[in-house]
Formats: sequence, structure tokens, C-alpha cells
Amino acid sequence: MTMTNVGKSLPHDSAYGHVTGQALFLDDVSPLAGELQVGFAGSPVACGRLSGIDTAAALALPGVEACFTAMDIPGRNSFGTIVQDEPFLAVDELLYLGQPVAVIAAQSRDVLLEARQAVRTDCGPGDPVLTIEEAIRRERFLGLQQRLARGDVPRHLRQAAHRLTGEFRMGGQEQFYLESQAAIAYPAEQDQLIVHASTQNPTEVQAVVAEVLGLGQHQVVCVCKRLGGAFGGKESQSTIPALMAALVALKTGRSARVIYNKEDDMRVTGKRHAYFIRWEVGFDEEGHVEALRCEFYSNGGAATDLSPAILERTLFHADNAYYLPHVELTGRICFTNLPPNTAFRGFGGPQAMAAIENILETIARHLGLDALAVRRRNLYGVGQRNTTPYGQVFEKNHLPEILELLATQSHYEKRRQQVDGRNAVSKTELRGLALTAMKFGIAFTSKFMNQANALVNVYADGTVQISSGATEMGQGVSVKLQQMVADAFAIATDRVVVMPTSTEKNNNTSPTAASASADLNGAAALAACRQIVQRLRVFAAQQLVADEPSLQPSALQIVFSDGHVHDRRRSQTQISFAQLCHAARRERIDL
Repeated sequence: MTMTNVGKSLPHDSAYGHVTGQALFLDDVSPLAGELQVGFAGSPVACGRLSGIDTAAALALPGVEACFTAMDIPGRNSFGTIVQDEPFLAVDELLYLGQPVAVIAAQSRDVLLEARQAVRTDCGPGDPVLTIEEAIRRERFLGLQQRLARGDVPRHLRQAAHRLTGEFRMGGQEQFYLESQAAIAYPAEQDQLIVHASTQNPTEVQAVVAEVLGLGQHQVVCVCKRLGGAFGGKESQSTIPALMAALVALKTGRSARVIYNKEDDMRVTGKRHAYFIRWEVGFDEEGHVEALRCEFYSNGGAATDLSPAILERTLFHADNAYYLPHVELTGRICFTNLPPNTAFRGFGGPQAMAAIENILETIARHLGLDALAVRRRNLYGVGQRNTTPYGQVFEKNHLPEILELLATQSHYEKRRQQVDGRNAVSKTELRGLALTAMKFGIAFTSKFMNQANALVNVYADGTVQISSGATEMGQGVSVKLQQMVADAFAIATDRVVVMPTSTEKNNNTSPTAASASADLNGAAALAACRQIVQRLRVFAAQQLVADEPSLQPSALQIVFSDGHVHDRRRSQTQISFAQLCHAARRERIDL
């Protein structure tokens, strides 16, 4: 396959639509007749016992069509990507401020807002856990401790020439995608539901909606054309708004729309995990780390969500780019009365990398060395140190030479002198300088998630549609797929269109996450293209030499190039890709 399109800088497939306003996000979709606006009434406290929910005043408002509580859920009122411990609607216990306790459907958003305020929640006060330190003190954890270790840490800590201990805190972070959480659910025949969701994970939305509403996954289709940003915040957190819309659609038989406002979105959705880290390190006079012990505590919030996988990646990235000969890493997820925290770009890796960089900076200050010198001495690739604490070997590691090249080209030493000189005389300014490395693992840590499927349809006019499990959130995965498929058939990119992501066309997919979606879904698309190309090669081999008995049909001689197909033995005779597809259909060749 000749790569003539891959690598070209093309406009985003929605660029024109974004500029002109024609690219539809969910709240831009015109409502159907009788469509309902859906929202929720939330817990008034961060922690407490729920003794009753009074929806009578809300239901009495003109324009309010329905109010649903946990008692109205036909299936299971709990869900979770790893552990199914998060309630859709509160039942007995209130876990965080704003936790949904009732779903309300109204004819307009103004009426919906009034109805939300009219719901009365009776609850007894509780004693909330709001910080990591409080969770540790009260031993409130989610799941078991995780541990990763190598070597003899206690002995080498004792024997080290220098030994330091410390603590490191890293706060959480709001994803702040521009399109808030959103979903529209359409009822269909035979209790089927079509859910359009702003989600990174259509398959999870499909599965959770089916489980909570007592349906089979075959009765639910989740569709995502595009989403206005996600950054991890719509990998698992998009399920609750989808559930709200789907519940109303199923119960009322009318289309239902949920659009969080930014205030609600920031209040009730999970963030990047805050971390508290205790560490102890032993090192020599030159700053070589000889032993390191780190205890990682993450703020998981009120339910498990993706926290175990995030903490696992934290342990995998605790070394960052540095060889740790003797290391012990442990991690616990702390329960707090906050919305369940969730995926965010880096997925637990940045917290770990910030911690080890802080430790190396502390070593440098203790020894009176420049921090870059300490980093250089501990890098993977210095000497024979190329194996991670979890056993991965770097066979081709260019990190030391890359760091040296960057230090030279950025004039690090000169800048260091300038910064130090300025700091020595200034009483009003403090300048900083750092040059750091980063090692990051691509793809999912769970083996089964590293898979994808794609559907490629070639039409009789030679144009192509591609469907995959990848969701387009502005990162350009659709353009990449378009380029790869165009190159597979040697046609122009404008002859290929990427269709909305739909669980009806691509089933059992992994979320669009982990920097792997273009790789996984692109590989699936190319596998599909190869099957079609091979069928067309065999067919073209017969067609292109039919009038020349001396030439035997040979698929190996068929060349796809620049929108045409020819036999390399008689390149002057060619047909267009469109002509070939038209003829292939008439001969019942599977496209």
C-alpha cells in the first residue's frame, strides 16, 4: 500500500462545520414533537441517610410530565466499569452533594428548573469524609492495596549514604470540556432505545443502559457523531445522563433530552484524582537513587469508577524515566464523600511522574547539585539499566542522547547560570528552570481492551464509508481513519467518509482513550480494506486480461494507483476504481 494521504496535513473533518455552525452537537439537534427536557434533583448534603423523597410538589407544576426515583428503575440500580458499586439514583445512603435522587421530565427547561427545586429530600445528617488524610485516619478505602516491588528496599535504605523522607500532594483537576454531559434517547419498537450520547465509550453506555433498565444489549443502540471535548471525563461519567434520558424515554414513550449546565456538570461529575504521597529514598553522594519506597493515596470519591485502573497506572509510572534498582510502591484508593473521580488525560501517570520529579529535585537540593545532573545519572539507558520495576525491558533506549541533545540545543547550562545569578540578587522575583524526561505507556493495561473492529463499505460508484468504535472529540481520529482507508484503495480522501460511531455497526468496542484509538481502530479498518482489496484484485485480474489470451489472470500483478486499477504487465490499459466497483457489484463480488 502506497501512503499518499497518510501524513498530509488535512483540515479537521468538522472544521468547516465548526466555523459555520453547521457541525451539530447534541443540544443543536432539533427536538422531536413532544420531546421532554430531563434533569435531576440532587442530594442536599454530602453525607446522610435518605429517609424519603417527596415529588408531589414537582409533579403538580404545569408542564411536569414525570418524576422517577430508584423505585421506578426496572433493572439494577447500580453500575460501574470495574466494580458495580455506584447507584444510579440514591436509595438509602446519600454519598455526595448533588448526587441524583430523582429524575424529572418536563416540557421545557424553565419548568424543569422549577421542578428540580420543588423536590423535597428528607435525610438525616452524616459525618462526611472530605479529604485523603481523613480517609486514611478513618481507614475508609475503596478496594484492596496495590503493590509493585523489586529488590531489597529496607536493606538498601539502611545502607544508603543519604536518606530522605517527604510528602507530596497533588490536587485534582476539572476536565472542563466545552460541551457539557449530554444525551438524547429515542424510544423505538419492541422496547428498543436509541441513545445519542456525548461519550468516549458508546459500548459502556449501551451496556449500562441495558442493565439498569432491564433490557438486553441488543435492544439498545448508542450513537455518537462527535463530542465537544472529553479529556477522560466522558469515558465512564457519560453513563448517568444517558441513563436519565433512557429511563424517561422508556417510561413515557417520548424522546428525552439531558443537557447538563456547566454548574451541574462541575458539581456532580468526577475529576482527576487528587493524590497524597509519602516517600522515603536512599541515594549516594552523586545522587544515584539506591532505594525508594512510595505510598500513593488517591482520592477516589464515593464509588470505585475507574480508580483501580488509574492507581495501577500510577504505580507503572512511578519510575517515570529513571531506573530504580530497589523499589517498593504501594497504593490505596481513599473513599471520600465527593463525586466518584474518574479518567483524566494521563490516567494516573502524571501524578506519579510529578512525585518522582519532586523527589529528584529534593535530592538535588540536599546535595547542592543541579537537578538535571541528578536526572541524567538516574536515567534509563545509563549503563545497563534498562528494566522497569514491572519487568519491561527497553531494548532501544535513546533517552540519554535525547536529553543531552535537548540540553545542548536549549542552552541549558547558560540559562541555569542566568537564573541562578538573577535569583541571587533579586528580592522580588524568583525564577525557575527545569529539563525533565518522560516515559509514558501507550494503550490499555487490561489486555482485552486492546482490540477494535471496523466496518468498511465500498459502494458501486467507488466511494467508501468507514465505521469504527473510535469517537471523534476534536483529536482528529476521523481524519486519520479517512486517510488510511483512502490509501488502502489508492483513492482521494474526499471519496471516503467516516460515519458516526454506533454500537449497531461496531460492537463490544473499547473506549476512545489511552492514546490508542487511531492505532487500534485504524488497524481494524485496514484489515477490512485488505479483504475487499483482495477480492477486487482477483476480479480485476480476470477483467483486465480477458481480451489477451496470452496473459494469465494474476491478482499479484494488479496495481491500485491514483484512483485507477491496472495490470502491471499492460499498464496502458486501466479502469477507474469506480468502474471496477460497479462491475464487481454486478458480478456479486462482496464489497
